[in-house]
Amino acid sequence: MANIIIVGCGRVGSELATLLSQNDGNVCVVDRNAEAFSNLSRNFNGTTLQGLGFDEDVLIRAGVEEADVVAAVTQSDNSNLMVVEVARRIFHVPHVIARLYNPARERAYMQLGLDYVCGTSLVAEELFSKILSGHGSHLDTFGDFEILRFSLDLSVVGMKFARVSELERSHGIRIVAFERRDGSASSIPTKDSVLYHGDSVLACVRHDLLGSFSKYMQM
Repeated sequence: MANIIIVGCGRVGSELATLLSQNDGNVCVVDRNAEAFSNLSRNFNGTTLQGLGFDEDVLIRAGVEEADVVAAVTQSDNSNLMVVEVARRIFHVPHVIARLYNPARERAYMQLGLDYVCGTSLVAEELFSKILSGHGSHLDTFGDFEILRFSLDLSVVGMKFARVSELERSHGIRIVAFERRDGSASSIPTKDSVLYHGDSVLACVRHDLLGSFSKYMQM
């Protein structure tokens, strides 16, 4: 389970926090304004902490010393930069991501070696995709859907094979193509196609269903 700190609980931060907590992430959301936490969905199952996200003591209380990811998504480029620099340089967090409003600063962020997302549209989905990289191979984000390629893990449910129709009906996904584990065949499936443990699968999965379906993705 990844330990993730999100600084900023506006529309982007709250949506990102919900997506990650539903995907079994251990999420702590930090915001200087306690009222901002009302933006969080009822499905959010992480923790919240009021305080300045670039304050070292606040970050320690949020769990930065054990964090795998820190994402700074406040409405201030300066604050976001301070957050990720403190997380990276002082606490050596392995993956930091900053939201960037001003495209003129992109070159500076690149020179600093910072991972960032620039723009206001689909920001939460792009950040989510970056953090989600451990779940198979993320190919693209399309509206409310993630397009993924992964090895099918049926051992978690004690099965050696399953029909495409069963997986799609039970989990609300769409399986686009598959390839046998040994590479002997690949195909666009029908509802009656049978998938085996270890087969490579190309699938379209809705954001809100990804958490429950991720157990079928071999890491």
